[in-house]
Amino acid sequence: MSSAVVPAQRAESDLALRHQLANMRGLLILSMLMTESCDEEQILRLAASSVPSVARCRAEGAYLIEGTWKAVQAALSDPVAREAVTTQLAALGRNGGPVRLPGRAWSWALPLGSVGSFVGYLLVSADEKVDIPTEDEKFVLHALAQQTASALVNARTHAKERATAAELRAANESLGATVQALKRTTRIHERFTQVSLADEGRDGIAAALHELTGYPVAIEDRYGNLQSWAGPHRPTPYPKDPPARREQLLRRALREGRPIRDGGRMLAVASPRPDVIGVVALIDPSATAGDQELLALEYAGTVLAMELVRLRSLAETELRLRRDLVEELLAGTDEESALARASALSYDLERPHRVLVLEGRGRTQDADMFFHAVRRAMRASAVGSMLVTRGDTVVVLADREVDWEAFRETVLTELGGGRCRIGIGGRCDRPKRVPRSYREATIALKIQRSARGPDQAVSYDGLGVYQLLGEVEDPAVVERLVRRWLGALIDYDAKRHSELVETLSQYLECGGAYDRAATALCVHRSTLKYRLQRIREISGLDLTDPDTQFNLQLTTRAWRTLRALRS
Repeated sequence: MSSAVVPAQRAESDLALRHQLANMRGLLILSMLMTESCDEEQILRLAASSVPSVARCRAEGAYLIEGTWKAVQAALSDPVAREAVTTQLAALGRNGGPVRLPGRAWSWALPLGSVGSFVGYLLVSADEKVDIPTEDEKFVLHALAQQTASALVNARTHAKERATAAELRAANESLGATVQALKRTTRIHERFTQVSLADEGRDGIAAALHELTGYPVAIEDRYGNLQSWAGPHRPTPYPKDPPARREQLLRRALREGRPIRDGGRMLAVASPRPDVIGVVALIDPSATAGDQELLALEYAGTVLAMELVRLRSLAETELRLRRDLVEELLAGTDEESALARASALSYDLERPHRVLVLEGRGRTQDADMFFHAVRRAMRASAVGSMLVTRGDTVVVLADREVDWEAFRETVLTELGGGRCRIGIGGRCDRPKRVPRSYREATIALKIQRSARGPDQAVSYDGLGVYQLLGEVEDPAVVERLVRRWLGALIDYDAKRHSELVETLSQYLECGGAYDRAATALCVHRSTLKYRLQRIREISGLDLTDPDTQFNLQLTTRAWRTLRALRS
């Protein structure tokens, strides 16, 4: 891919992100306009005209539960066609869903519902399959329908207020309550619009909901970890459900599609896609929260979903840029270009680094789980933020020296058990030396793998003779040494599928101790003795001679080095 194409793609991604954020903010502003209107026709026209600006589709019309159709397009101009669609809507229920319209590749009934109210459906459609909205666009469409429903409910409330003005004059107390409820609804709209436009984030959302309701508020991630708190009596430590119960709770919230009660809390999920990415909780142990508090909670969940989508998109963009930079550094990119890109990411690439190559797995076969465990361990140990996946390994560009064995244990903790071993390259004080450190880390990992020893963090600088053998310019020299001393055994192993060379290597590494060597090889002591006897017979070497032992140990390490370099 040319260097001109990559910036173009990034610019396109950033443009899409800004466009999505603009849609979300525009939607909140539109909701204020709808709320201030008392005309149902005007509210539905505003909703219908906004559909093409937030998604690749158009509005066909709106069906209200009293049996009336509004803003009908050509596809629904025929009474027979409207009757067919009305029958389909009756079968959908309050959750909405797909409907069939003549001449349309895709059509959907968006439920016009809010807390305690359901007024009908907003029908949208696309002529071609390529125009079917994305998941993000569908989320915005559902949010638009929710705001439309709230505005329609408010408009009808206003209409009822005008129609019963005479009675309300005699019931000032009831009128005052209605007016106050309308004022509180408008205030909810205005306050959360302010939070969104000012980019106040999760803390701002929690503070606004606490301000509007008077109840303590918690914002949690999908797993129940506390992200923000507003109000008194913050619990320390913050309680967290077991994973199984948490998943059951989230599934129930998604299924019901509205705030739900969980013990002493009311919960609303932030769910822009089929999955949940956040939860906002109103702490209400006495169960005194009313409709206005639940409406505010529902709006908080919608605004939180928008905020988390924005943060996730920004995080994914930055992670991708960092991965690209690491890949270029490992490949040996131009140093001036690398420094410029690192500066754009506010990253100091001129401080000393070293490359780590990690290999492992968790208790499941989820490859992403290991990557994210390494990422969390890096954050916990403060060893840097630059990493990338390469094949079955994770490559880390570390900018801080720590106890690497302790870091490996942190990875295992984040992984929840499993396996992890690390190869550690030498320090590099310039970006151009990163490829060398990567090669050293890879060799250290391969030597560890070849040695069949326990998982650990192995530094290239501590490999000793392995480091010397790995840096020999002409591998043929090492090959000749191996063939001279181990050629007969290597040929025998190849022919008989045996492991005499591996047996000899482990025996020598264990200092000639039978029990330790047998344990390392996972064989019986008598089996080890038989193999050693065969080694003596085939090689003709005296394994008790000190000089022979020295040369054989050097040669078996050379054999391991060659295997590691070729793997």
